[in-house]
Amino acid sequence: MTTSTDHDSATLWRDGRPVYDRGETVCVVGAGPSGLVAVKNLREHGFGVDCYERETGVGGGWNWRHDRSPVYGSAHLISSKPFTQYPDFPMPDDWPDYPHHSQVLSYLERYADHFDLRPHIWFGTEVVKVEPADGMRWDVTTRSTGGYGAERTHRYAAVVVANGHNWSPSLPAYEGLDDFKGRVIHSSAYKDPAELRGKRVLVIGGGNTGCDIAVEAAQQASRCWHSTRRGYWYAPKYVLGRPADQFHDAVLRLRLPLRLRQWLLQRTLRLTVGDPRRFGMRRPDHKVFETHPIVNSQLIYQVGHGGIVPVPDIARFRQYSVELADGTEVEPDLVVAATGYRPRFEFLAPEALAATAEGRPRLHLHAFSRRHPTLAVAGLLESDSGILPLVHWQTVAIARWLRLREAAPQRAGEFWAGAVAKQPDRRWTRAKVRDTPRHWFEVSHVDYLRALQKMIDSLAGARA
Repeated sequence: MTTSTDHDSATLWRDGRPVYDRGETVCVVGAGPSGLVAVKNLREHGFGVDCYERETGVGGGWNWRHDRSPVYGSAHLISSKPFTQYPDFPMPDDWPDYPHHSQVLSYLERYADHFDLRPHIWFGTEVVKVEPADGMRWDVTTRSTGGYGAERTHRYAAVVVANGHNWSPSLPAYEGLDDFKGRVIHSSAYKDPAELRGKRVLVIGGGNTGCDIAVEAAQQASRCWHSTRRGYWYAPKYVLGRPADQFHDAVLRLRLPLRLRQWLLQRTLRLTVGDPRRFGMRRPDHKVFETHPIVNSQLIYQVGHGGIVPVPDIARFRQYSVELADGTEVEPDLVVAATGYRPRFEFLAPEALAATAEGRPRLHLHAFSRRHPTLAVAGLLESDSGILPLVHWQTVAIARWLRLREAAPQRAGEFWAGAVAKQPDRRWTRAKVRDTPRHWFEVSHVDYLRALQKMIDSLAGARA
């Protein structure tokens, strides 16, 4: 870690408190997968970087020892190895197609060590406030997460927020929930299948986490109900002997129209998985690619064996039971709400990210603040493939933009006015993705990477 003497320099003042000027250094918030690649790419573009991490190690959500980690004991990747790894740091050849979460953490730790990132990370340090300062700079106030020491404020040339968006649980306000006598937990609190053993379990949520927990409940619980709001397309992890995302990418390389790709993949799923209605599940009310992909090879198997009973959405909770949308009731001992997460940036004023009343940031490419050219967010994405390659190129674009601002301010201003500030919001996918919080940041990896490449090329042209 950088020494205190190296970290602090000339003292400024703000509201009667000292502010330590870090010059042209960039602040990165978080040392998870997005924060690590941001530090690495900013360093490669010549920037000094201070990264603040509230935990004592790297890895973010993939480090299940961290308080905010949503990872449970049996979690594996749902995107295969080639589509998950950073482009310049491959995962080991002898690892499986879908690595375990402990392997992913090991990979991130190796990445940090390989690129010598740890000296630029302040562990056990939480960012409590990020405020605009003079010109385009930012005052960042931090404190120890251990409760020791006073708050300190440093001034930075730019800020890259990489605090993740899968750590603040979203739990719907169900009628009667407060009176329910059974145990209710959010999936973020679920860690081990032993918690399910011998219990009557109701799992709420049709996403990948909800499906995984329902499968574990089928093996451990005395009864398992799985409640979903709609029907979904359930993709197996392997199609024709290959990981499903690799099969999908092979189809993309054919450059077929979206409707033809949707028909082809829906046909493939019907041949490999079958009609969900045959298993008592609802027919999907949307086409493939219009919701975040569900990748699970065991859910249909467990439904077919009676281990999971599909049920509709929740109507209300009663004292000892849960009433479903069709009027039937179930009596669970334990309810696991796999109902997703909401992005939280409590250290930033909502207007900095042009956030809506619902808390949805409005950012160019889900990364660049249109109001503040020196503020960016890394990793605020949900993709039909792995996210790490996308965040790699996203942070390359961020670093090159900041470098252009320093090298050619006038050209940078012209670029910003035309390419970022006035660009309308758009979804980086050609499918009609559902307009729900779960899909706020949904992108097609091909469309999104093309948009990033276009921006990177434009930045190079502007600098030239």
